[in-house]
Amino acid sequence: MIHPMKQENRDFMRHILFLGKNSKWYDRADSSELKGSFFRPNQKFCVEHAQRSNIVVDHLNVTIQDNPILKEVSVEIPDRKITCIIGPSGCGKSTLLKSLNRLLDMNEDVHISGSVLVDGEELYAPDVEITHIRRKMGLLSQRPCPLPMSIYDNIAYGCRIHGIRNRKKLNMIVRYYLQAVGLWDEVKDRLHTPASRMSIGQQQRLCLARGLAVEPHFILADEATSALDPISSKTIEDLFLKLKEEYAIVLVTHTLRQALRIADYVIFMYMGEIVEAGPAEQIFKNPRQELTQKYLTGVFS
Repeated sequence: MIHPMKQENRDFMRHILFLGKNSKWYDRADSSELKGSFFRPNQKFCVEHAQRSNIVVDHLNVTIQDNPILKEVSVEIPDRKITCIIGPSGCGKSTLLKSLNRLLDMNEDVHISGSVLVDGEELYAPDVEITHIRRKMGLLSQRPCPLPMSIYDNIAYGCRIHGIRNRKKLNMIVRYYLQAVGLWDEVKDRLHTPASRMSIGQQQRLCLARGLAVEPHFILADEATSALDPISSKTIEDLFLKLKEEYAIVLVTHTLRQALRIADYVIFMYMGEIVEAGPAEQIFKNPRQELTQKYLTGVFS
């Protein structure tokens, strides 16, 4: 349990940093001005909007044990939109997603060439600091992977790694992000119990909260709802629709119905290449490539 706070601490928590075109401290009681705004309690990592940009992938090639997985992939992934990567199994969707936060580095048999720019920074530059890059990318995997620790410590873990030690600040961050993913009321009385005791759907929302707590610029999700029941899947989709106000969300999905429901931008891949990419409405209603048309009509899957 989070212990009751003294009056000065409660007063402190009434003020949250709102990140818009200009950073400004607001009183939470001022609901008229704040209605619909997106708050950031962890201002340690806040970035001015003018410094943010799209993800730009340029002639990216990935080979694993001399087998080409991605071939000359070039695409620009827009900020503050939901981008769905679709295509048949084995087409390179997950490999493209993993290339965006350098998870592929863990495999010594992987060779990568080309460029990936995030906020204008080259991910694969020789001197880039990988921890700094990965902090920008909140990652949700196919099955939730809570850390082997308490619910509270799952959220606080990344913040501590990046230098936040103040208990009052950590309490505020933990509560805020559990509320953001709709978990607070469900777990507020058992914050210090193991996260492994939560349901699968709760664990996935916990992992999302954990990623958000260090203020990433982008959310990467690899089949993030495929292991969930329909109600939990709908909860995650609704969260994505809310979070896209402040984050670029890149989602690998095998479910066309899901992409139809939530995608703003679509990338269709086949055999390691991007066949077609563009606004969701254009891709789904008027695809330019015959291969895209065949996939969308179920000729192959």
